[in-house]
Amino acid sequence: MRLDWIELRDFRSYREASLRISPGLTAVVGPNGEGKTNLLEALYYLVALESPRVSSDLPLVRMAPGAIGGSAFLRGEAESGSGRFLIEVEIRADGANRVQVNRSAVRRKRDLRRHLRAVFSGPDDLDVVQGEPDHRRRFMDEVVHTMWPTKEGLASAYERALRQRNRLLKDWPGTGEPAGLEGWDAELVTHGSALTAARRQAVEAIEARAEEEFRAISDRGQGALVVEYRPSVEADAADLTHAFREALTARRADELIRRSTLVGPHRDELALRVEGLVARGFASHGEAWAAAVSLRLALARAVAEETGELPTVFLDDPFSALDPVRRRRLAEGLHGRGQLLIAIPDEQQLPEGAAVWRVRDGSVLIGEGTT
Repeated sequence: MRLDWIELRDFRSYREASLRISPGLTAVVGPNGEGKTNLLEALYYLVALESPRVSSDLPLVRMAPGAIGGSAFLRGEAESGSGRFLIEVEIRADGANRVQVNRSAVRRKRDLRRHLRAVFSGPDDLDVVQGEPDHRRRFMDEVVHTMWPTKEGLASAYERALRQRNRLLKDWPGTGEPAGLEGWDAELVTHGSALTAARRQAVEAIEARAEEEFRAISDRGQGALVVEYRPSVEADAADLTHAFREALTARRADELIRRSTLVGPHRDELALRVEGLVARGFASHGEAWAAAVSLRLALARAVAEETGELPTVFLDDPFSALDPVRRRRLAEGLHGRGQLLIAIPDEQQLPEGAAVWRVRDGSVLIGEGTT
């Protein structure tokens, strides 16, 4: 897959810009705060229909001081084995966005995502390695819907069932079991089993590749990075539904006391170990960042294996947290991965052979440059 060109207007710091995109490695260079990340975000949004940085679209709309409402606009063309796609997006500060692909309205993100795949890595990925478990659960769900867009509703379906079941437990005033609990047990088991199975498949797709990517960056031996899925309900796929029901039954008394659901994917963990130690507590900053980047590069390779096409990859500031040796090794490994765009703060980090976009004050100057 590749992006050919993009036009943006009133997106973040950009009044307007129009760019053609190299099929290989492109470096977006400029001082911090000048709009490099905003540009990568716009490119990613065009094909993923969501920001990798914020959950609300409001910050994406460039508005004059004191203005109310407004819209940002993205327009571009992409190509994959499925064909060519003209994508037009109006991002509204309030109200529903409007998306058209080849002049036809698109209402579900997966209708575009099943044709075009992209992977974004940024500084927030450190939370996957060093943050609370919910960051790692979100990462697993990102892997699921990036690889299999038709499964993107699994996590939200489970969350809905979980909220309803927790509300029933919390609001129950009496003794014994609240009426209707068995019904919500069934909903929780159905959606939770599907999500658990998808997460397991997702982690299996990236675990070996992440270890290989980390070894290439860090020049460490086999097993330097270990990625392991630890589900709340552990069972083979054929026995998962039964095991889930049994786990709920076993924790029933505790749940009635604590008024909360204690079994299910909301208590899953993605275990990450660097050099045999838990990454969250013991990895250095450089090791943690190398692990975070490795997870995203592994996802890109897994998508390519699944679809037969390399996704477009975006790496925001990938070198700053690395020592010179790791920085060089990562830079040397960026070629040959299809269309890949990186944002870097200065020319000294420029990988050899990359096309160059120089960004200042929301303007982009395109040129060629090598180290």
